[in-house]
Amino acid sequence: MYPVITFSREFGSGGHSIAKAVAEKLGVPFFDKEIVDEVAAKSGFAEDFVEKQGEHTSTFDRWFAGNMYGNNYYDSAQDAIFKMQRNFIEDKAKEGPCVIVGRCADYFMKETDIKTLRVFIHADLEHRKARIIERYGEPEDIDIDRSIHKKDKGRKAYYHYYTDQEWGDAANYDLCIDTSNISEENAVDLIVTLAKAMDE
Repeated sequence: MYPVITFSREFGSGGHSIAKAVAEKLGVPFFDKEIVDEVAAKSGFAEDFVEKQGEHTSTFDRWFAGNMYGNNYYDSAQDAIFKMQRNFIEDKAKEGPCVIVGRCADYFMKETDIKTLRVFIHADLEHRKARIIERYGEPEDIDIDRSIHKKDKGRKAYYHYYTDQEWGDAANYDLCIDTSNISEENAVDLIVTLAKAMDE
């Protein structure tokens, strides 16, 4: 059986595209936006709120959520979303091989006996900027460098807050791929090869 494959990725590194292509090649379910949809449906929160609180939050967001939705942090909307995402991810992983993007999935899987391949996708700033422009076009009145930094900073803070580990630290992953030097196609082939090798 193939492993569950978790993807963490720097913004603009191509991680989402690589993860989706891996799922398609292996013929297994793919979960990214689907996690947001499920949690929004069950919680009643708007999808954009779930997406923001679910991975891209800041210290201010955590403080605001705690004060808006409860008298202590553990009653916050962000905590509720975190727990629902974790339950969804663990339930899907128990059902069988799948690909899961972000949301501390690599950390959750360490606490299970489910065979997992943990992947981190990264790239240098210039390559990430080029990918973003290629996908979304040249932005007007937006500082791309600042946007990239803000996205990564939010993911890093969220990951550290809930796991006490460092997002992007190679020790937390089985495979780290630099898409500045390795094409998305080759990255997909490499991950698929490893997944098949893990298939007993």
